[in-house]
Amino acid sequence: KLEEFLNFKQLKTSLKEAILLDYYTAGFWWAKEMNFSPVQLSGFMDLLNFLLENLSHKHMTLGDNLKELGKAMAGIGETDSERSGDLNFFSIEQAKAIIDYLNIRYLFLH
Repeated sequence: KLEEFLNFKQLKTSLKEAILLDYYTAGFWWAKEMNFSPVQLSGFMDLLNFLLENLSHKHMTLGDNLKELGKAMAGIGETDSERSGDLNFFSIEQAKAIIDYLNIRYLFLH
């Protein structure tokens, strides 16, 4: 289903499509194992896409991209609505787990 959603047409012959499918599938299943709600799962997949876009299109370094992740997740768990970002539907524990997952995943991407 993810292959169809991503509109991959050459999965059997395109290494790029195969790698991207693996990246998103691994993230999806990790988030499912974390028992994320549908909104959280969608937000996590958006994060995966955001970070991948930073690497591939903006050519950000790993360090700069992880700083962007920190900015995106800033304010999670705070009651001040002005400080909390778009990802305030994650708990502090979930945010920490996401950062750990992405840190490990990025080590393998580079």
